Amino acid sequence: MKKKILILGLDCAPAEIVFDRKDQFPNLRRLQENGLWGTMRSSDPPITIPAWMVMCTGLDAAKLGIYGFRHRTDYSYDKMWTATSKAVKAKKLWDYIGQQGGKSVLVSVPPSYPPYPIEGLMISCFITPGPENNYTYPQELKAELEAKFGPYVFDAVFRTDDRDLILKKTYEMTEKRFAVMDYLITQKPWDLFMFVEIGVDRMHHTFWKYFDREHHLYEPGNRYENAIVDYYKFLDGKIGELMTHIDDDTLVLAISDHGAKRMKGAFCINHWLVNEGLLAMKHIPEKPETIEKLPVDWSKTKAWGWGGYYARIFLNVEGREPAGIIPAEDYERFRDDLAEKILAIKGPKGEKWNTRIIKPQEYWEELNGDYPDLMVYFDDLFWRSAGTLGHKSLYLLENDTGPDDAVHAQHGMYILYDPKNKSAKRQDIDILDVAPTVLDRLGLPVPKDMKGKIIR
Repeated sequence: MKKKILILGLDCAPAEIVFDRKDQFPNLRRLQENGLWGTMRSSDPPITIPAWMVMCTGLDAAKLGIYGFRHRTDYSYDKMWTATSKAVKAKKLWDYIGQQGGKSVLVSVPPSYPPYPIEGLMISCFITPGPENNYTYPQELKAELEAKFGPYVFDAVFRTDDRDLILKKTYEMTEKRFAVMDYLITQKPWDLFMFVEIGVDRMHHTFWKYFDREHHLYEPGNRYENAIVDYYKFLDGKIGELMTHIDDDTLVLAISDHGAKRMKGAFCINHWLVNEGLLAMKHIPEKPETIEKLPVDWSKTKAWGWGGYYARIFLNVEGREPAGIIPAEDYERFRDDLAEKILAIKGPKGEKWNTRIIKPQEYWEELNGDYPDLMVYFDDLFWRSAGTLGHKSLYLLENDTGPDDAVHAQHGMYILYDPKNKSAKRQDIDILDVAPTVLDRLGLPVPKDMKGKIIR
């Protein structure tokens, strides 16, 4: 292979920070001013898992059969499975590169736990339970790295009110990750070197209300007002150091999996379904509790929902669910009626919401895995879905599962820099465009089942 590529994965990074404040990030700015750049429309749903795998396979989430981190198991009410590396059966960029004799070094690309064989090296991602587990491929790489750097740090605690601790742990994690990468990028052979820094995501979810003046919880002059931008400056410096190890035959792709924006609040989807007479509970708890731990009367329930950055709505269909009551022949009519009611939901002050609903069977050409009946983006994702029951209101000012100030935006960012073909051009893209573009730029054939276009 004549060319190599360094992929800088910035989990959750929005164009509004990277581009609008570019003068504060000289290394990213240099890439932007000499390359292709713009917004990148993320996957549906726009969340870390599945977005990175959509990007690296060139296949949509439905083809992969991954709609989030957790999924229903078949049509049961209480059985779930969580997405790990084992859930992704499709070929990824590093598989195609390996078939052509190339080698890859992957650092914390989600989901990569448990680690699996590739042509090259792998360190697993933030879903790794801890450093006591095997987290590398090959397995002996773990001992080699720990002898030099100590146990690897996969994630930083962020759902806590101790903001100083979060800052400390996030910086420590990023510092150690780049020390490991400086070693790997100089000491190991590679044609693709890719990492994902989850610290960006953690900083957003922890400090967005201190940073965004439009956030409903923003306080002028607070002590964390510059925390997010200061972290970006730190990260930009680390990226600059890493890029000193590459030559003019190496492309650079800086990219996020989705964007970020302020969370206006959380909408209690299951409370709303109870009020609509569609979810029957034997009792409502006095304190908030997840629906999985509460006594649902399935014999009288027609629909229930899951919380998260988007809502997953499931219907209780006769002959499909164990105690289904919606006749199969009424499925489409019922689903259409429910979708209309959801689209009519307004905000706490009666304001109109820009809510989007996806019917998976109509939206995607091929459906795999355990998909919901409806996917709901409340008010263009500004409002997250709260799946817990026991709140006093349908509308919450904060997240229902721990401190969180930001939600995921549909659009992330990218910069593609070619040292031998410099240009300064804006071109907005789709996440499905990434895999075919990378393969094409490396001079490798692009599989016909990749739906995206090659970025020129």
